[in-house]
Amino acid sequence: MKLKNSSLTTLFLLVTIACFSQYGIQKKADNLFNKYSFVDAAETYKSLIEKDFNSDYATRQLADSYAFMRNPDSAVVYYKKVVEQENIPVEYYYNYAQALRGSKNYEAYRQWMTKYKDEGGIINETYLSEDKNFLESIFNAKQQYFLSEIKFNSKYSDFGAVEHNGNIYFTSARDEGVLTKKTYGWNHEPFLDIYKTNKSDNDTVVNHKSKLKGSINSVFHDGPITISKDGNTIYFSRNDFNKNVLGKDEDGTTNLKIYRATLTDGKWKNIEELNFNSNTYSTGHPALNNDGTKLYFASNMPGGYGGSDIYSATIAADGTIGKPENVGAIINTSKNERFPFVNSENVLFFSSDGHQGLGLLDIFASVTNKEKKITHVINLGVPVNSAKDDFSFSLNQDGLSGYFASNRDGGVGSDDIYAFDRVPQLYLEGTITDNKTNVAIPEAIINLLDLKGQIITTIKTDKDGFYEVSIDRDSDYKLQVIKEGYVEASRPISSNKMDQKAFKLVEDFKLSQVEKVKPIYPFVELPPIYFDFDQSKIRNQDISELDRIVDLMTNKYPEMVIAIESHTDSRGPTSYNKTLSIDRANATYQYLIDHGVDKTRIASYDGFGEEKLTNACDGSIKCSREAHQKNRRTQFIVSKIE
Repeated sequence: MKLKNSSLTTLFLLVTIACFSQYGIQKKADNLFNKYSFVDAAETYKSLIEKDFNSDYATRQLADSYAFMRNPDSAVVYYKKVVEQENIPVEYYYNYAQALRGSKNYEAYRQWMTKYKDEGGIINETYLSEDKNFLESIFNAKQQYFLSEIKFNSKYSDFGAVEHNGNIYFTSARDEGVLTKKTYGWNHEPFLDIYKTNKSDNDTVVNHKSKLKGSINSVFHDGPITISKDGNTIYFSRNDFNKNVLGKDEDGTTNLKIYRATLTDGKWKNIEELNFNSNTYSTGHPALNNDGTKLYFASNMPGGYGGSDIYSATIAADGTIGKPENVGAIINTSKNERFPFVNSENVLFFSSDGHQGLGLLDIFASVTNKEKKITHVINLGVPVNSAKDDFSFSLNQDGLSGYFASNRDGGVGSDDIYAFDRVPQLYLEGTITDNKTNVAIPEAIINLLDLKGQIITTIKTDKDGFYEVSIDRDSDYKLQVIKEGYVEASRPISSNKMDQKAFKLVEDFKLSQVEKVKPIYPFVELPPIYFDFDQSKIRNQDISELDRIVDLMTNKYPEMVIAIESHTDSRGPTSYNKTLSIDRANATYQYLIDHGVDKTRIASYDGFGEEKLTNACDGSIKCSREAHQKNRRTQFIVSKIE
């Protein structure tokens, strides 16, 4: 009996020791997770799952670890198990949906986002309802960006490429030199440094010898950068590391800060921390505007819209930097906006996982109105964006080439730099003026038609007679210009064989005013009457005008002689239209005779079919019913009055 009790005691002790051991492993995993050492944390959580110890919790943490490592394909596997658990926080439905989107499973993404909404989650319902149309428009859009290989990518993270004076500056974790002893727990890669290589040396191996000279690079993260136009000032991100001391907040987290350095004797020196940095939040990803008067950056400082936001701060002539201002809710969302870039036209580009995109971080551009205020943002589409993270977009001075980074499938390392050439959107533009006075004609209607005569789009000229409309390259069109009081004009337009770097095709028009036929007697005006389609019967609404003509000819001007000319529109066979117009002339003639006009007072009455159209509706273009109606008419020409 004692032996049996001793065995039970031993068994209890073994179980207790095993439990304490598993609790110790879980505590270790949580410590790694809280210190952003997600690679090691993931492996530790896996061991807990294998031993079936608190596996529901470990599965949630493992899924989150893969999400933080920007590995949605692995995250999906474990989030799928998480959402089958009971009483899970609603945020896991959202996390699962985002991982599914990052894995290109868009239909399942919509299902789980709907589940998230139904369980009380807050979402942009417009994005969700329009997601399928958004994806179709993105994938069916004509390609503007064409990618080319960057041969100096490494097996580690490479991003943040900007070009200046023939050199490419970029950020990389590639340093595997003998002096490198630290790795970043988040992804087990070396810490980031800033490198420079000549653009023409794409085939050259870029190693530690290409690091920026001076004291910019530290033993922790450095980069990305932005550089002034004269090349003498650089702004860069760095871990909070000053005078060999690594700063931390109350939770033990080291934040990012932005620093400035100047070039002296070929080396970067005089490093100074910017005044808006803080030990309690991060500031990073600096970007200068075109004239160097504003610095844009990303930060999770208090008072934003959520996650990290884009901010700007003015730079005075003496280098003093003003108070940061949030760029606003059109750019920033409740999620994360990062990696701003401003081109030579001061268009703001940035990455976000809060705007409607293809997966994780997508690259967007801001759109401004005439007052230079941001009105909305546009997704740059494929191939710039993918289902994975796409970020650190930059344009070169030509505005047609540049770089971005992505962790998409098929790369060399965890993040890779991609170069691109952009074929700009082609615009057809011009000015409409009076051919005699050269005065601009506002509110003129511009119809862009395909070769079948179908209207593609319609716009109007502005107060200066100017119009602009986007067109496709290597395409043929017809352009029609309509303005009341002027003769319609049209001509064929072709964008075939245009230079791929050209961005506009100019077509100006000079319109001629419609010549008004002056009656022989100035007080006599005889407007035309009109007919319904394929009809020669006098319309009720035209009887009053015919009665007026009868009155003029029988009472007021008893010597007046007129000629009757009838017409049709262009629809129908030519021979048929000729006959129809004669029938209209006969009907008009008969009405006047029946109501008292002497036959001798009508010099002639004849039909001209579709020979004398009043506009361009000759069958080569698509016209409205109203435009065709103007051709179905009988005109009265005063040939004699005494």
